[in-house]
Amino acid sequence: MRLRHFFACLGLSVALGALARAQQLEREQNFWPVRVAQLNAQGEVQSWQGAGPLLFHQPQGDGVDALGFRPFYLRKFNAPEATTETSFVYPLFVYRSDHESYRWSILQLINFGRPRAGEPTTERNDKAFDIWPFYFSRKTDSPETSYHALFPIYGTIKNRLFLDRIHWALFPLYFQTEKRGVVMNAYPWPFIRTVHGADHTGFALWPLFGWERQPGVFHNEFYLWPLIYRNVSRLDQSVPKESFGILPFYASEHSAEAEGKSYVWPFFGYTHRTAPYHYDETRYFWPLFLQGRGEDHYRNRWAPFYTHSIVKGLDKTWVMWPLFRRQDWTEQGLAQTRTQFFFFLYWSLQQRSATNPRLAPAEKTHVWPFYSAWNNGAGKRQLQVLSPIEVFFPHNDNMRILWSPLFALYRYDQRSPEDVRQSALFDLVTWRRQPQKREFHLGPIFSVASSPETRRIAVGNGLFGFRRDARGWRAFWFDFSSKPADGSMPNR
Repeated sequence: MRLRHFFACLGLSVALGALARAQQLEREQNFWPVRVAQLNAQGEVQSWQGAGPLLFHQPQGDGVDALGFRPFYLRKFNAPEATTETSFVYPLFVYRSDHESYRWSILQLINFGRPRAGEPTTERNDKAFDIWPFYFSRKTDSPETSYHALFPIYGTIKNRLFLDRIHWALFPLYFQTEKRGVVMNAYPWPFIRTVHGADHTGFALWPLFGWERQPGVFHNEFYLWPLIYRNVSRLDQSVPKESFGILPFYASEHSAEAEGKSYVWPFFGYTHRTAPYHYDETRYFWPLFLQGRGEDHYRNRWAPFYTHSIVKGLDKTWVMWPLFRRQDWTEQGLAQTRTQFFFFLYWSLQQRSATNPRLAPAEKTHVWPFYSAWNNGAGKRQLQVLSPIEVFFPHNDNMRILWSPLFALYRYDQRSPEDVRQSALFDLVTWRRQPQKREFHLGPIFSVASSPETRRIAVGNGLFGFRRDARGWRAFWFDFSSKPADGSMPNR
């Protein structure tokens, strides 16, 4: 038993030693499940994956490298920008740093940021700590933008939530907001409110009645909110804009550009618009039935059976909502078509050149959860089976890097029509075809590699096997030596 263990350890040591030596004939070192590495033409490791799909290191392009332990740990380093992003159980914890500052966040609810030692504190490089929605703090080089606040006890926050300033004391007993000089006070919120500043005045005893006005600009009022209201704006123009409603019986809008009325709101009504475009719309039991016609505007809705609309070039069709949806539009010189079946069960996006329709289209398709496919129309293609993640996070690189490979039972990667790699069972079985090379790997058990000059069949990544060169086939044992860059075999 001990002798068998000795030979097993000896074989493993010899095999692992091969990892440190580049084999120019082979562009892959497959010691699955320990590690599967991809090599460049010089025999240097470009990327690798270990412990099945769990451990990895791979370049992301544009000088960005990613490494980690799926799905728990991810580290991305951006060399051109000298920034680092580290995630633990993304998006639970994210840490970001650069040469000026470092910040971390827990689910975007607990956020912390500090300048690095020796760096000045400014509005863009501040000290901040938040525990949403209870504690908020920020310290900059100016008292005007610094604050500490404890909700709901007492505090002030600045330039948050689209407001210049928010202040409270024993919320909801007292609450104050400020934006562009207009101050709203509530005591208690939201029942009694006053508005003042920047020519604004207002008062509300919610929900019984309330009003707010700016002379020469607007006047709004309500009674028994939201049942009765009257809002008038553009008072400085010859024809002000006015909306009035006694809900649910009647509502109307009137301005110099448009007029609309609703009866038994919001079910029945019409809209007639003359500027900035002509448009007429009739509503029958809105939102189910609607017809609209106008300049660059078209709507025909008989929901949930059929809906077709064209608005400013966006052509959208629904059939048996939410089963089928199709959108066509042109953006940045690309004619695009998106097709969906039940939102995510089938999702496809096709992009074509709007100026040269003869060019091959680019396509991305998800058939959830079975596969995702991508084709850039210029020779690059990818396919993954299974793929339950990609359709939900199409623009989230961290989810794509951390989670998607955990389900990749099969992958097809075509970098060009002459360079194709396929893998199955998390790189246990791999195939690769290049202009001057062919490779097949069944983990570390069996491999075949060939070039125009030679062919190599190996067991145990070189423990023994056969090779063919100009002198014919020969057997070998313990062949882990480096191969010349031209792919020829060394003399023995």
